[in-house]
Amino acid sequence: MVARYVVSPRGGRRAHRDIASALRAAAARGRAALIEIAPGRYEEALTVRGEVRLVAAEGPGSVLVGRTRGAALDAFGTVQVHGLVLVGREADVVGCHTGTLTLEHTEIRAHGGVALHARPGTSVTLRDSVVAHGRTLFSGGAGLVERCRFTDAADNAVAVIDGARVSVRGSRIEGSRIHGVRVSDAQAEVLGCELTGTGNAALMADARAHLTVADCAITAVHAEGIMFTEQSRGSVDTTRVTDAQHGIAAANGADPLVRGCVLTDCRDTGINVQSGARGRFEDCEVLNARNVSVFSTKGGAPEVHGCRVAGGNVGIAVTEGARGHFTRVRIQDLANSALRVWNESGAVFEGVRVDRCTLGLDTKGDGGTTADLSDVVLRDFETAVTALGESRVTLKGVTAERGAVGFFAGEEARVLVQDSTVTAVSIGGAVAAGKGRLSARNLTVNGSEGTGLAGSESGYLDVANSEFTDCASAGVAFADQSSGRLVDCSVNGTGGAAVLHNSRVEFVSLRTTLPVVRRTIRTVDQPPTVVNQIGPVFHRDVHGAQFAWNNDHVTQNQQTEGDDSSR
Repeated sequence: MVARYVVSPRGGRRAHRDIASALRAAAARGRAALIEIAPGRYEEALTVRGEVRLVAAEGPGSVLVGRTRGAALDAFGTVQVHGLVLVGREADVVGCHTGTLTLEHTEIRAHGGVALHARPGTSVTLRDSVVAHGRTLFSGGAGLVERCRFTDAADNAVAVIDGARVSVRGSRIEGSRIHGVRVSDAQAEVLGCELTGTGNAALMADARAHLTVADCAITAVHAEGIMFTEQSRGSVDTTRVTDAQHGIAAANGADPLVRGCVLTDCRDTGINVQSGARGRFEDCEVLNARNVSVFSTKGGAPEVHGCRVAGGNVGIAVTEGARGHFTRVRIQDLANSALRVWNESGAVFEGVRVDRCTLGLDTKGDGGTTADLSDVVLRDFETAVTALGESRVTLKGVTAERGAVGFFAGEEARVLVQDSTVTAVSIGGAVAAGKGRLSARNLTVNGSEGTGLAGSESGYLDVANSEFTDCASAGVAFADQSSGRLVDCSVNGTGGAAVLHNSRVEFVSLRTTLPVVRRTIRTVDQPPTVVNQIGPVFHRDVHGAQFAWNNDHVTQNQQTEGDDSSR
């Protein structure tokens, strides 16, 4: 049977004037105790032992317990607190040392330090309560937080460390100076929560932690919405991050599973994977990322499946020795590249759809820089594929529609094309310039306002079993010192030349009814020159121009043509 004790600062029949005296009386009897506390301010530091329930008799907020300095309550045993306001400074305001502690409809005000400390081996439940200013620390024990509010923590609002296991549900965390929830070498789940205004990552998992997140809303954070690092694992489901520096990030060997999330208006990146981290991202949306929507760098290796990217600057960027595998991604309305692979990185893109982006794919770097595209559709671009440096690009089953240039190999890059189509371009379907090399099998170019296939400078074209139809200027054109080989190709249409060449190309089974024209070159005055760091961009007709890609210095030489026509 539970023994009942009454506490009232005014005294009264069988009433204790302070809480400590009621606790002493309960301890002397050694029975479960209910202590009902009348409204008032109690300048006490409580030590509670055994099975005790402390209740504010006239409801939450009517009883304030604590001193100017030190702790308000230390629990040893099975302790329940209902409706109290616990205040402390420069100490653990509430500490659970052994056993279990349950706080309901309680407010903890920590003016520096730890608000609530659950020590190893304990179990603490915090329900329908408010924690102001201090940190809630679970160290090595178990915890449940339900429908609580954490405001203006000077540190982390909730810290789960050293093997603790904690569930945070339906709660709001705002204004934390560091993290909203930090999980370090421990396990936590955060479900249906709101987090806003944190100084660092709203949710942080480090030191091999396991973090599960679902149905949360994260807004206005100064760093990451959610961060996994130091070999942490876990999952994030149906969560929305808005106005973060980075939406969801993984680093230093972390490997999260992220599904059905929306990352919007991120100030730098939406998804950020680096430093040997991996991660799988499924059915997510990244909207209006200011810099890069999906970023893999410095050894990162994410898998991205079924995601959507819209608005912003760059869609997917893989740089600095990173990797990535991207399948069934839809990308649209970007100011820059939809796909980017730079600097010794490698990426695979399958089933990707790109609409209304300035560049479809751009690659740049040494020979270790590779991009493999299959079953990819690129529409409404300036250049569909641009390969520079010594990078290597493989295109299989790629469709490019409506733009200036389809496939471009410049500098010393290599582009391999198979079973692909370019339609409705204004300058060229496939181009090799500089010392670039483009090899194509079963390439089809339809409706180019310029050329279907073109080589310039020292570019090399090796093309077989391909078709060029209705190209206004020429089906195939070789200029400068460019060279190549055409095997079993056809050029069809009603106007223009089949081939304009410089005698440095080998023809094997060329099929056409249009003229094949050999061009002789002599130097005259300088022509206009277009310099572009990425690829050709024109806003009106340009005739007799030279083009330089990625050059800081350009030497101009005017050339004129003398035709030597033959069939």
